Amino acid sequence: MAETVAGTPGVPEYEISARSPKCGRALVGVPVLNEGERIREQLRRMGRELDLEQLDADVVIADGGSTDGALTDDVLDQAGVRAVLTKRGPGRMSAQLRMLFHWAIEQGYDHVVTIDGNGKDGLPGIGRVLGALRNGFDFVQGSRYIAGGVAVNTPRSRHLGVKLVHAPVLSLGARHRYTDTTNGLRGWSTRALADPRVAPLRDEFVGYELHYYLTVRIPRLGYRVTEVPVTRAYPDEGRTPTKITGLKPKVAIVGEVLKAAAGRYEPS
Repeated sequence: MAETVAGTPGVPEYEISARSPKCGRALVGVPVLNEGERIREQLRRMGRELDLEQLDADVVIADGGSTDGALTDDVLDQAGVRAVLTKRGPGRMSAQLRMLFHWAIEQGYDHVVTIDGNGKDGLPGIGRVLGALRNGFDFVQGSRYIAGGVAVNTPRSRHLGVKLVHAPVLSLGARHRYTDTTNGLRGWSTRALADPRVAPLRDEFVGYELHYYLTVRIPRLGYRVTEVPVTRAYPDEGRTPTKITGLKPKVAIVGEVLKAAAGRYEPS
């Protein structure tokens, strides 16, 4: 039976469908929202390619309220998913992250790694992110633009957006040079996430702004930050898997990036 978390300040209401006890010291979170066959195939690959015992990690789904029925028991079992967290309160990606961070801290995990649920990220990057976290870094950003990283079929608009706007602006705000700030494969120490000077559990984080805020805030507070090489591959043909379509959300993202770089999301 699912357990409901409600009434916690800064945390959206969500349900916990636990499938197994805690086994690892790290949480690998997969945010999803109606990813259909993409998440089903990704979970199958995770089951085949990830050694969770060696990684000392548990896989947890952070579902934004999917209605496509893709997260069936057989697929969840194949990937060894420990729990499915289903958001019932308001908000989009940042609300899913707040739900995931809250549960990770409550469960006593040392680190949180996220990987998108649309099949674009190379799974070996999970181990690289975890390795850096366990070597003492508090924020680890996966990058396809450093030595060893691979970018496959990246849409030209995305490539230029990262290179000319996203990464330079957030690097300036963070006082730390990043090469890839939109890659969804990244990780944090729960020590940093639980720091009241970071305070990620706030209702103002709704869209993608929590990603950008943490990218700036954590190094500004003196925590150790690094990038590790990862692979991000877009499909050869067909529709690009993305939740960011049209001009309006792209303009909103630029605004969120600028606000994060300017310190507008810092806790009062």
